[in-house]
Amino acid sequence: MPDRPDDTPRPAAPARTVLAGLDGIRSDIEGLYRDLHRHPELGLREHRTAKRAADALRAAGYEVTEGIGGTGVLGVLVNGDGPVVMARADMDALPVRERTGLPYASTTTTTDDEGREQPVMHACGHDVHVACLIGCARLLAGRRDAWDGTFVALFQPSEENGDGAEAMIEDGLTTRSPRPDVVLAQHVLPYPAGYVGTRPGSFLSAADSLRVTVHGRGAHGSMPQAAVDPVVIASMIVVRLQTIVSRELSPTTPAVVTVGSLHAGSGPNVIPDRAVLELNVRTYDEGTRAHVLRSIRRMAQAECDAAGAPRPPDIERLSSFPPTVNDEETTGRVAEAFSAYFGADARTVDVQTASEDMSEIPRAFGVPFTYWALGGIDPDRYAEAARKGTVAQDVPVNHSATFAPVVQPTLDTGVSALTVAALAWLADATP
Repeated sequence: MPDRPDDTPRPAAPARTVLAGLDGIRSDIEGLYRDLHRHPELGLREHRTAKRAADALRAAGYEVTEGIGGTGVLGVLVNGDGPVVMARADMDALPVRERTGLPYASTTTTTDDEGREQPVMHACGHDVHVACLIGCARLLAGRRDAWDGTFVALFQPSEENGDGAEAMIEDGLTTRSPRPDVVLAQHVLPYPAGYVGTRPGSFLSAADSLRVTVHGRGAHGSMPQAAVDPVVIASMIVVRLQTIVSRELSPTTPAVVTVGSLHAGSGPNVIPDRAVLELNVRTYDEGTRAHVLRSIRRMAQAECDAAGAPRPPDIERLSSFPPTVNDEETTGRVAEAFSAYFGADARTVDVQTASEDMSEIPRAFGVPFTYWALGGIDPDRYAEAARKGTVAQDVPVNHSATFAPVVQPTLDTGVSALTVAALAWLADATP
């Protein structure tokens, strides 16, 4: 693949020069987004989506590697000496039945591991992420005279399951890709479209899901003296867990402990021999995370001991997402570039309770990263809800069956944000 000649004149405003090509590809990116939205795929099944990404990258002149970690796609464009910038987009959808009423709404169904029919929807905006990264990749390929270095477009599978990044890493991502100097990513969120929001430091929470199985001794409901009732033990655990955040953490330390599921027994007059709780934990730093997880184990064990349970509880970790903690210097550089390009639409965003596995990728390379928010809600709709004080009720959020970012200005903003951020390294000039 030819490098950009060293003597090619460089435009004075690289980002605006590169983004001048957006008018020429806008309809393609919008069509791609609608197609991806209409054909969602669950984690590690993103074969169609991955092919669309790989085909688009090859057509733009990228060296493409497919099938990393199952369905992951890597595109590399070398354009002379300079920094290596990696931008990542996730590809997978969710098992949700769409209720947006859009003409390009998903009617896709699949079958789960037990053969049951399952609806599928892009309810988290990963179709936006894929379309925007392809748009950015095409624009950079079209104006190689405006920048120097290497741009790496990475399309990751199975973010929703929390195992896609690790799957790519285990499949040799760090040896298949040039080592980046920085990793960039964005996520569409329920903010006004046109808005980009950065945040240094903690941005997304760590998430740990646990299953706690409490063992008792079953008996007739009329003979509790013959039983060790696991329902009572489980109930005491639920109450005790509420004190972790309220009594063990500082009031200024954010954390969430939620018991989302409690199952026990099969009838009103039977004391069962076990109860199963499923918990979700959200924290923002490794110290708090470790403390909360230790406390859950301590409390579950102590309640079982107090009740005379015949054996200790079984505690399994079902899934785990790391905290997303943005590098401050990297985030500052992107925020400055966004401010210069987007003006008042570049803002600082609050911490989010959602979780991601993206940070595993820069961690594997040992490089800094930043991850920002992209608004996707119709600005007029959002403004009206804000005026009435009903944003929480009237604005659909990620994972909702009615969540669907407006096509524009969401896509233009997402393509522009990735391009401006990448050029903060590849061109290192004010937009």
